Amino acid sequence: MPCTTLLVGRKASADGSPIVARNEDSGNGTFDPKKVVVVQPADQPRTYTSVIGERTIELPGDPLRYTAIPDAVPQQGIWACAGVNAANVAMSATETITSNPRVLGADPLVEHDPATGTPGGFGEEDFVTLVLPYIRSAREGVERLGALLAEHGTYEMNGIAFSDEQDIWWLETVGGHHWIARRVPEDHYVTMPNQLGIDSFDLDDAEGPGRDHLASADLREFLATHHLDLTQRDAEDAAPSVFNPREAFGSHSDSDHVYNTPRAWYMQRTLNPASEDWDAGLPGASPDSDDLPWSRRPERLLTVEDVKDVLSSHYQGTVFDPYSTHGTAAERRAFRPVGINRHNALAILQIRPDLPETHRALQWVAYASNPFNTLIPMFTNVDEAPSYLGTTEARVSTDSFYWASRMIAALADAHFHEVIPAIERYQQRTLALGHAAVRAATNAADAADGAAVPGLLAEANTAVAEQIRTATDALLGDVLLTASNHMTNRFSRSDG
Repeated sequence: MPCTTLLVGRKASADGSPIVARNEDSGNGTFDPKKVVVVQPADQPRTYTSVIGERTIELPGDPLRYTAIPDAVPQQGIWACAGVNAANVAMSATETITSNPRVLGADPLVEHDPATGTPGGFGEEDFVTLVLPYIRSAREGVERLGALLAEHGTYEMNGIAFSDEQDIWWLETVGGHHWIARRVPEDHYVTMPNQLGIDSFDLDDAEGPGRDHLASADLREFLATHHLDLTQRDAEDAAPSVFNPREAFGSHSDSDHVYNTPRAWYMQRTLNPASEDWDAGLPGASPDSDDLPWSRRPERLLTVEDVKDVLSSHYQGTVFDPYSTHGTAAERRAFRPVGINRHNALAILQIRPDLPETHRALQWVAYASNPFNTLIPMFTNVDEAPSYLGTTEARVSTDSFYWASRMIAALADAHFHEVIPAIERYQQRTLALGHAAVRAATNAADAADGAAVPGLLAEANTAVAEQIRTATDALLGDVLLTASNHMTNRFSRSDG
């Protein structure tokens, strides 16, 4: 799916938490309603068959409990999106990424063939369900998914994030069966806008200790056999260790320069405003740069609000902002925004290393178009999600946070300048409510008996969700009134 990912290492975040965040976006012209669920071990399938690939696999018999954000209408499978398991390991899947014909010719994607009944590989529909319940560290997530890719293959190119209390690992698929993964530098953030992103990889480390790099066992041979490594080297570097995967496996197409690279440029411009001359059109710092770095050290420590703001962005402060009165009509529609109309869900996964395991993990959730929505925090060590997050249906209803957020966005977009002050007040108020609720529940959990903590957290989740429901209903009323006052068939004379 077209998505945007932001990863924040623990030494780059304000509270020392590794943060994994991703917008799941639907394809153009469609919406995929989402809900939050808690999958108990008894509910996890032991035999799994994918809908798109029609591939069947036997799963281990000892799954962990985990949270997920699946499709509310599962016509094309589960699409679990993101979650945290009972071992406080987080996973986000997937960021659809690009490739090139050389890679796809060397290791073709594994696609379902209806004519012969040949199954396809696994993909975004499947990964969280197949991996998250069975891992106890971020590194184990890479290793389990890598083994599944090697055995069964995939029908699409994807990036997948795993996090525990210390590390974030980022895995990118390379063709049908191959993959690479890098540990995110602890004091860096990573921007991923639907492109293969890793720009430096150490084969010696991947084949040896694997401190910061992991990969398919035959990656070096794969590179050499198919002449994929494009790095210029001196003669003495005949057996290179470090290469650029973005050059070997990725793309540099014209469509990248309007759909992908501008998003990375704007995210890095926002988080490192003084690090580059972002408007000078210089290499490595312009919207169409193919060499924007995969990771950067931010100029200050980053918060959950920073992550939300970046993943809601639409080129504010530039001529490319679709809501701006500056620039030309062509400039305002030149690039694909990060904060686009067709968001399904935003999940911000936060593993707080300085807290007891019983209440270490948080999953912040927003639905629909990010410029107009807010986040609800949810502790993950619970047996059930709050109804406001978890009862989405195909039927449109304000009882669902998903549909209420979708309606606000649809109404607000056409009246952006009239309603954005009210939306900004709503966002500030609800995020403050969320932080206050997290702090109060954390303090209560610190003082409680361990066996009582899940029930306490579930009550806290429901309480803050209901507070935010009240604020969301009020905002919907305000936005609806503004939109009604600007309808075409209005008339100034009143009957009263």
